[in-house]
Amino acid sequence: MSLTGTPFLLTAVLVAAAALLLPLFLWSRIGGPAVVRGASRLFMLLFAQFTAVLVVFVMVNNANGLYDNWDDLLGTGNHVNAAPDLGPDGTGGKKAASAPKVKQNFREYKGKVGDGVMKTTLKGAISGVEGDVAVWLPPQYNDPAYKDKTFPVVELLPGYPGSIGAWFGSLHSQRQLTPMMRRGEVAPFILVSPRTTLLDGRDTGCANVPGTVNADTWISVDVRKMITDNFRAATGPEGWAIAGYSAGAHCAAKLAVAHPDRYRAGVDLSGYNDPAAEGASITAHDPKLRRESNPLWILKNAKTPPRTSLFVSGDRGDGYNDGLALKKAAKAPTTVHVVRLNGGGHRSSVWEHQVPDVFRWLTKELGQAGRVAPANGI
Repeated sequence: MSLTGTPFLLTAVLVAAAALLLPLFLWSRIGGPAVVRGASRLFMLLFAQFTAVLVVFVMVNNANGLYDNWDDLLGTGNHVNAAPDLGPDGTGGKKAASAPKVKQNFREYKGKVGDGVMKTTLKGAISGVEGDVAVWLPPQYNDPAYKDKTFPVVELLPGYPGSIGAWFGSLHSQRQLTPMMRRGEVAPFILVSPRTTLLDGRDTGCANVPGTVNADTWISVDVRKMITDNFRAATGPEGWAIAGYSAGAHCAAKLAVAHPDRYRAGVDLSGYNDPAAEGASITAHDPKLRRESNPLWILKNAKTPPRTSLFVSGDRGDGYNDGLALKKAAKAPTTVHVVRLNGGGHRSSVWEHQVPDVFRWLTKELGQAGRVAPANGI
């Protein structure tokens, strides 16, 4: 039964109602020793509480698009068809730009993610990953006045485990940004959210691990190529940015500083530098992977400081201190903008309120590339 479907919601409501009525009818009718009667009554109370919480969770999930399916919720399911060793740059010597175009069919995203969101299932030709990708086009995209223009792109990463719909349903990104884009307050970005929960019960840390997963390549090469092959999207790094919250924030910072040839900016909302902050991360338990997946280590050990900008926000102990460390390590042309939050916790409502400021910053950082540009043949 689908996690987000109406049948599951109705089933949860009916079970909760039955769990509430059960003690009313059976409380005084339970026989046996006192221990048995007490245990039975305690079980009924706990069961009623559990079903009530379940109904609330399902309603909140359906309203906000937090998790699309059971795999997203439980962090289960394997979306890796192959994981070859792709080398340091994650391409295996293949040139994505010269590879055959990847043409995809897009369907309406029917979850509670708001208007205009599409999704497709992509088979990553280089990464060996297969997963859904959500896409939202800005209001200017289908305007005849912009038919010969290309648009900047932001990849949006959820936490772990998380859904491709979280930025749209929980953070209400397109609902907040549409009027801002119409007013010209922020650039008309194409928003793209690829699946990041790829392994059964393990966080990939958005890393390439030969024989296990090529999550880095999936996000920064395969998904990127698919977007430029199917939409009037910028092709150069100056037109691309990547943003995430929690575990997705760690990924965004790491990918932005590791691939300045693919991204000009990264947004890190309540993230962390050390992968060990997420116990389920596959990069946290291997010393080499843990070191090389840390954006702070990448900055400190880069032969040439990457030409990229980072926006880092968080409270003390929840991203802020890590952001200060990144800022201290950054050398021109790398820049790091750190914002301290005062309370609110590690939650979607905090990140939702930051969306307007984040996209104002992205518009500024990407400069002219953050505006629509003449089409370049895509």
